[in-house]
Amino acid sequence: MASFGIHPNTISLNNSSAKRHLFSARKLHLSFPISCSAVGNGSQKENSSQFKELRNVAFGLLATWAVTAASPVIAANQRLPPLSTDPDRCERAFVGNTIGQANGVYDKPLDLRFCDFTNEKSQLKGKSLTAALMSDAKFDGADMTEVVMSKAYAVGASFKGTDFTNAVIDRVNFGKADLQGSVFKNTVLSGSTFDEANLDGVVFEDTIIGYIDLQKICTNKSISEEGRAELGCR
Repeated sequence: MASFGIHPNTISLNNSSAKRHLFSARKLHLSFPISCSAVGNGSQKENSSQFKELRNVAFGLLATWAVTAASPVIAANQRLPPLSTDPDRCERAFVGNTIGQANGVYDKPLDLRFCDFTNEKSQLKGKSLTAALMSDAKFDGADMTEVVMSKAYAVGASFKGTDFTNAVIDRVNFGKADLQGSVFKNTVLSGSTFDEANLDGVVFEDTIIGYIDLQKICTNKSISEEGRAELGCR
């Protein structure tokens, strides 16, 4: 549930339902000075204009939160759409999802299923692959540093030796994926699932991960002792 309030000098938007993020609650807080004066109608009009501006900002923030919260995440047992017939669907990864960002909203699905990006060293770096369908694709040895993967579906995909340094991996389904030897150095890893995934030899150096997510990933028995130590598994 989200709430917002307008106060004499501040406006804030609170979201108390973000349980799957790094923090249990998020707070967006903007502050604008409002000058009050009793000098004529001109000052009253100015204050009215400032109030309308603050109100518009509040509604804009609330709308942004609503779109993010309402965006669906593909469940492991959910039926996927038919494979895209676009002959250039794999090459679309080199452009990425240009409008979705972290909301998983897109104008056209980014269907990378069964694509082979083995040892791709330049064209995936820093791309936005939000809401991408990546099941059974190959990213072995690929450079995916600084990519943004939010609400992607990567069940059964192969990421052996993939470099995710400085990436944002948010709410990605890695079920049964092979991530052997991949690198999550200084990576934001939030809300993602690794059920039956191979995490042997994965580097978790300085990985940014929430406590609940840490508890879940530590149940994966394929993580090496070194990886468990880096994560802080108990």
